[in-house]
Amino acid sequence: MQGGIMRKAYLFDWGDTLMVDFPNTQGKMCNWETVQAVDGALEMLASLSQKGHLLYVATGADDSSVQDIELAFERVGLSQFISGYFCKSNIGLSKGSSEFYQRITNKLGVEPSQLTMVGDSLEKDVISAIEAGLNAVWFNPRGLEKESHSNFRTISQLHELSI
Repeated sequence: MQGGIMRKAYLFDWGDTLMVDFPNTQGKMCNWETVQAVDGALEMLASLSQKGHLLYVATGADDSSVQDIELAFERVGLSQFISGYFCKSNIGLSKGSSEFYQRITNKLGVEPSQLTMVGDSLEKDVISAIEAGLNAVWFNPRGLEKESHSNFRTISQLHELSI
């Protein structure tokens, strides 16, 4: 609580939501020769952070530790805004099930409705988060057709989150 008002908390997917996941590059992103933030990620995270929101990463990167993920974020200047990282190594599950998100809410000590998951995978980021009781935003920069769900917001550019 800050000033009697509950701060919002966001969970962000990593690959192709905050950082570019180059499809032909193998290994841990922290070791890639080239790493790049998604357009608008730095500005959006800065804006949400300045508003007092808590920002976390929830990733399905099974082969990366929390330290590996943080190192990749440091390389593109995004780590300064991130309060924590959730992945298979510290959650004990791969992303894609509602249980993954339930474990995060337990670790954070918050109600699911206090978290908003933002990601580019309709199934792993949005649907499974909603099934766990979280709010969700589908980051859909390619303009893919969405299923007939009306209980989540869709954005095509990251700056739309901070509006």
